[in-house]
Formats: sequence, C-alpha cells, structure tokens
Amino acid sequence: MVQEMIFGVAGGLGLFLFGMIQMSEGLKKAAGTKLKNILESMTKNRVVGCLVGAGITALIQSSSAATVMVVGFVNAGLLTLKQAISVIIGTNIGTTATAWLVSISGFEFKITTYALPAIAVGFGMQIFGRTRRVKNIGEIILGFGILFIGIDFMKGGFDGLEDSPGTQAFFVKIAKHPLLAILGGMVITMLIQSSSAAVASIQLLAMSKAFGPDWSVALNVSIPFILGSNIGTTITAQLAAFRANINARRAAWAHTMFNVIGALICVWFIGWISKLVRIIGPELTEETIGVSIAIAHTTIKVFEAVFFLPLTGVLEKIAVKIVREKPGDLVVRPTVLEKHLLATPELAMDQARREIVRMARTSKRAVRLAIEGLVEKDGRKLGMARTTEDVIDTLQYEITSYLAALSTKELSVQMSTELPVWLHTINDLERVGDHAVNIVEVAERKIEQKLSFSESAVVEAGQLKKEAEQMCDYIIKALEDNDIEAAKSALINEDNLNRMQIDFRRSHVQRMSEGVCSPETGLIFIDLVDNVEKVGDHLKNIAQGVIGGLQWDGFETITSRSPEQDIDED
Repeated sequence: MVQEMIFGVAGGLGLFLFGMIQMSEGLKKAAGTKLKNILESMTKNRVVGCLVGAGITALIQSSSAATVMVVGFVNAGLLTLKQAISVIIGTNIGTTATAWLVSISGFEFKITTYALPAIAVGFGMQIFGRTRRVKNIGEIILGFGILFIGIDFMKGGFDGLEDSPGTQAFFVKIAKHPLLAILGGMVITMLIQSSSAAVASIQLLAMSKAFGPDWSVALNVSIPFILGSNIGTTITAQLAAFRANINARRAAWAHTMFNVIGALICVWFIGWISKLVRIIGPELTEETIGVSIAIAHTTIKVFEAVFFLPLTGVLEKIAVKIVREKPGDLVVRPTVLEKHLLATPELAMDQARREIVRMARTSKRAVRLAIEGLVEKDGRKLGMARTTEDVIDTLQYEITSYLAALSTKELSVQMSTELPVWLHTINDLERVGDHAVNIVEVAERKIEQKLSFSESAVVEAGQLKKEAEQMCDYIIKALEDNDIEAAKSALINEDNLNRMQIDFRRSHVQRMSEGVCSPETGLIFIDLVDNVEKVGDHLKNIAQGVIGGLQWDGFETITSRSPEQDIDED
C-alpha cells in the first residue's frame, strides 16, 4: 500500500513536471521571440506589466520560468527594476492556470481520457512535422498529454488515503496550526522547484479525501499549504539572480518580499477566504473541491496583486535597501545620460564622456575576469565575464543612441569633429568585450576537455593579463582627463603585447615539441594570446584618438574592420 502510493505519487509528479517542461519549452520555441518582444517593449504602465506577466505565465505554465525570464531581462538591462516588479506580480496570477487545469480532472468529463491520444498526436507531429512550427506545436501537445497522465498517476497514488484515519487526523491537526502548513508547503515547493506542482498535489490530496470527508475542513487545510508554496517558489528566482547584476538581485528580492508579505497577510484571513470561495464557487463536493481550491488560489493571488500593484515603488525602494550597491557591482544602464541635457550640448557631451569612461572600466573588468577564469578554470568568473559583456553591449547601444540624438542639435565645430571619434571609441570598447567573450569560450573548452596549463604558460598568461590591465588603466585615465601622456603610455603597452604575441607563440611551440604540454592546450594558449593582442589593437585606436586631439584625421583606425577579419587574422 505505502510502496504503491510512493511510487504512484513520485512517478506521477515526475511525469507532471516533465510534461510541464515540455509544454513550456514548446511554447517558448513557438512564441519565444514574441514573448521576448512583449517584455522588452514594456512601458511604465504597471497594470499592463501585471497583465503581461499573468498572460505569459499562464502560457508557459511556470511562474518560476517566467520570473527567471524577467530576472534575466533585468540582468540584460531590457527591463527596469520597477517594470520587472509589476511583471512579477502578474506572474503570480498566471501561475493559477495550472490549478484550474488540475481541477478539470475532477469532473465527470475526464480530460485524462484524451491524454494518450494527445501524446500520440504530439509525438507524431514532432517526428514527422516538416516545419519547425509544426514540431513546436507537437511538443506543446505532447507535454499537455504527459502532464495529465502524471496527474492521473498522482491521483491514483493518493486514492488509498481516504481509508487512512491517521493521515486525515494529521492534516486536520495541521489546519489548527496554519504556520506549520505554510512551512510544509514552502519546503515541498523548494524541493520540487514548482509551486504549480505543489498546488496540484494539494488539490489531488483533497480530492482523495486525505484531508477528511468534510470538504470545508479540506478547503481550510489547503489554503495555508498554498500560501507556503507561494513562498517556496521564490527560491528559483533567488538562484537565478545569484550571479546576476545588482538590479537582477533586487528583482529577485522584490519577488520574495511580495510572496512572503502576501502570505503573512492572507494567513490571518483564511476563514474569510474560505467563506468567499463557498459564496462565489460551487457547492463543496468530491467533484468540486479541486475547483474550490483553484478559486482560493486565484483569489489569494488577485488580492495580492491588487494590494501590491500600487506599491511597486515602495517594493522597489525596499529592494534597493536590502541589496545595497557594493564596489564592483555592475550597473547595467547609463546613470547620467539625461535627455533634458541634450538642449545644452556641452553638458550632454560631458555626461557621455563619463559613461564612456565607465564603459572602459567595464571592458577592463570583462578582460580581467575572462583571463583569470581561463587560468584558474573558475566557472563563476567566466559567467561574470559574460554578464559584464552584456552590460558593455547595453552601454554601447545607450551611449550611441544618446550621441546620435546629440548630433541633431546645433553643435560647435569642435564638438562636431569629436563626435565621430567618440562613436568609434565606443565601438572599440565593445570589441574589447567581444574578445573577452572569445577568451571565455576558449576557457570553457579548456574546462570541458580537462586541460591544464604548464607553469610557464601560467606565468606568461599572468604577464599578458598584467600588460592588458595596465593598458586599460592608461586608456581610462586618457579618456577621463584627456591625458595625452597616458595615451602614449598605452601605446607602449600595445607594443609590448605585440612582442609578447610573437615570443609566447614561439615559446609555446617549443613546449609542445618538448612534450611539456599537449597540442590541444597549445591551441587554447595561442587563442588566449591572440585575443589579448586584439584587445590591445582596439585600445590602441582609442589612445591614438586622444593623442590626435579627438580629430578624425589625426589617427589610423582598425575599427572599420569586421569581427570576421579579426578572426581570420587570428
């Protein structure tokens, strides 16, 4: 009996989660670009943001996935923190869609009857579909069928609980201590990483009379478990934001605050929620208890959304206080590019220069993290280097757009001649970030193949890093203070990098011939050397621009070359 129940519930839960993932992946593939565009085009209208969050979560059947997606967009600078909070509030409403799907299986119309044909049709479309769209739709249908087969197995596993007085007494006792039920729902959701699956399990337990034959008691027991599952689901967003930038971490904390505070408020009104469900819902019976729990779940989420949506600004301020900015934290968007300053071009240009300096510091960070991650085989640093390069891309777009808007104003002759040089400087800094990502990809290959540098190779990599960092420092000083001497010092660093490229290539070939390192390791080291040398080339362009007085005719440039040409020369 116990073994059958455990196997049925565990296997059914696995199928349920697998089906949900299949549906989610199919929907993201079928409409992924549209979903991305919807989120990217979010306005400051918090109600619209909430509705979009609810709609997307209802589609992909996972508030965790939707919240992680939102955190990712904040990390990339595509959503502001305030916009993200309104979308996250909406995802909590959208997650109730799964509870309604589960409740359908409690009626005489058994949707599980059509689960097996759905699996057959979905699988057939995936295998024999000729277009990507047909295959994606097949994946959605297949996931839908598997999800309901999982529900059927879980329901079968719970069936014997109606004859277990001990189990019923346990849950009735829990109902008298809602905080224990909240804790239980929270732990279960954290373990299985899905509030939808946790709520579905609660519905199926109630349908199976595990909470006893009194349906009012069953409803009262279910509500605190639902509140706990709402808290437990926040762990996913926290994990997603663990290595993200400061605003992404703040978005994850806003999600946590929303769910925790909402649960603590609602726990005092469990009796009222239960009465409201009995008023607006059907009569409580074995067939309708699943629907009643779905109504309770939706009621809680809608109440929380109505309560918190006007307070998005407050949540934002609290999140900012909880996650304070530390030295080294990345701020994705430019902080000083004020549009109203465009009417005063001199001030606007000064603000743009400040952001370009910040972009230079960010580029230096990307290169440093990439080289350190490669030498130390540190996946965390490599991930941070990728994130940093995303910030560089965002800065490039924002500063370039600002300078383009500035170019339409009435500018002095000097500013008109400086503007193209600044634009090329921005492009060069972005290419530095690209080469940092090239180094990250080389490092990932090194880790996958379990390769290690020899001691001499580690020393040479350290010399490359030191020279590149010093050159970055000179470039930052040159840009910040219009320091021609610093720019000239950077050119010396670039000469050193060119010489290192030749010397280190030769010495590494020697190590390979002596058997000190393998050909695979040699290729990785040479890729590192070549990418760092390319970083020097792009920084050299910037130095020459400063030395030439930011005059377009005052220096040579390689920024007109394409990335493909860079790769060919490597």
